[in-house]
Amino acid sequence: MSALEGVLYGFTVALAPANLLACFAGVLIGTVVGVLPGIGPIGAMALLLPSTFALTPTSALIMFAGIYYGAMYGGSTSSILVNVPGEAASVVTCLDGYQMARRGRAGAALAVAAVGSFVAGTLGVLGLVVVGVGLAGAALRFGPPEYCALTVMGLVVLSRLSGGSLARAGVMVAVGLALGTVGMEPMSGVSRFTFGAVALAQGIELVPVAMGLFGIAEILALAETRGTLPRVASVRLRALLPTREEWRRAVPAMLRGSGLGFLVGLVPGPAAVLSTFLSYAVERRLARRPEEFGHGAIEGVAGPEAANNGATAGALVPLLALGVPFAPATALLLAALVIHGVQPGPLLVSQHPELFYGVAASMWVGNAMLLILNLPLIGLFVSLLRLPQHLLLAGIVLLALVGTYSVNNSLLDLWVLVAMGVVGWGLRKLGFEPALIVLALVLGPMMEKTLRQTLFMARGDPWVVLARPLTLAMLLVAAAVVALPPALRAARRLAPVHAPARHP
Repeated sequence: MSALEGVLYGFTVALAPANLLACFAGVLIGTVVGVLPGIGPIGAMALLLPSTFALTPTSALIMFAGIYYGAMYGGSTSSILVNVPGEAASVVTCLDGYQMARRGRAGAALAVAAVGSFVAGTLGVLGLVVVGVGLAGAALRFGPPEYCALTVMGLVVLSRLSGGSLARAGVMVAVGLALGTVGMEPMSGVSRFTFGAVALAQGIELVPVAMGLFGIAEILALAETRGTLPRVASVRLRALLPTREEWRRAVPAMLRGSGLGFLVGLVPGPAAVLSTFLSYAVERRLARRPEEFGHGAIEGVAGPEAANNGATAGALVPLLALGVPFAPATALLLAALVIHGVQPGPLLVSQHPELFYGVAASMWVGNAMLLILNLPLIGLFVSLLRLPQHLLLAGIVLLALVGTYSVNNSLLDLWVLVAMGVVGWGLRKLGFEPALIVLALVLGPMMEKTLRQTLFMARGDPWVVLARPLTLAMLLVAAAVVALPPALRAARRLAPVHAPARHP
């Protein structure tokens, strides 16, 4: 079917009562998670993975996608009102959003952030359908060697973009790959690293690992800080309407941020965070009055808020079209699909059109819901910032324990949850990035399977991959990502330092 027919079909799927309810639940949870500082969409998605067993694959992905882009909406609320980003992608919004709130323009900042996110979501849906279908068609020519090289490139690129040293990132990737080898080997059926424990034969489940590394670890970190939020600025409904001059300055920034965010989302890495910084830099460079930035420039709110929402749509393209997550949040979306037995990739559009087009259409429906929720009900969401933190954290722990046990009714999963929570908390204090463990755990089995298939095809000759241009190109990109930074540092150290000339 054509792209237009696919979008129309997607709306029939998205507007089904069950999917509509899943979309509403997702965006509502995402908004709440975004408003509350510290939890984040990754932790919320990890905690809610067990709940997807009661849903169809389409409803599950619609709900998880709603949490993902809904958190981008909600994160702007606490950034503007209390100068505390509810989500990492809303850090830039604090710079000018809070300054607008201090000048009595909090309502205008919130309205521009909500409308900018809606514009970015609408344009992102169109980009997802057009680019996703085209990329899936091109990827139909992929074989096991290409997929093996793609997983290698994805892990290497993501490990470098996450920050920190190469050694630290390599340790995290190695831990994730090691966890993925526990249990029954998929091709021969031989048990590996079970140490005689029957429970380990099923392998280390992704649900307790993700919930522990993100959910429980985040709770331990929040409980350790015992921080308090500043006084919340009050916002009246009639103050939500920006002036004509504010609209004139904000609309172009929204459009630029939407396009920039979608393009950044196609690149491996923390797209939502990177896109906000890039958008802020672009708006400051193009502004007629750059001196206002940092003191309440409305472009500094409109551009980044549109960019982070556009990046969520862009990040779904490689996930659905190639089956490879380019960010930690999309890795959890992949986990939700794998749990339901759906493998995203080039065949997803033809084999599961209701899922691909349904999710794309639901993003527009969800963005419309968010626009309605975030403006009239802003007072309700602001009241969440006044909840006692100890009650909120206790409820999340209970949800994590019950949700983990309900997956397999296994005590082993509870021990894994607790262990990964402590490990994740310790890794954060040591400066490691635990998201790489989840990425490696998700991509590891796919890498191993495609590597074995490649060796079977080549009769044991690993060098055959170098004869395939696309495979060779992806491996060269991975090698360049590893080799270029130390090479550039070495070149700077060896470069001669010229002393300035002295004039009499």
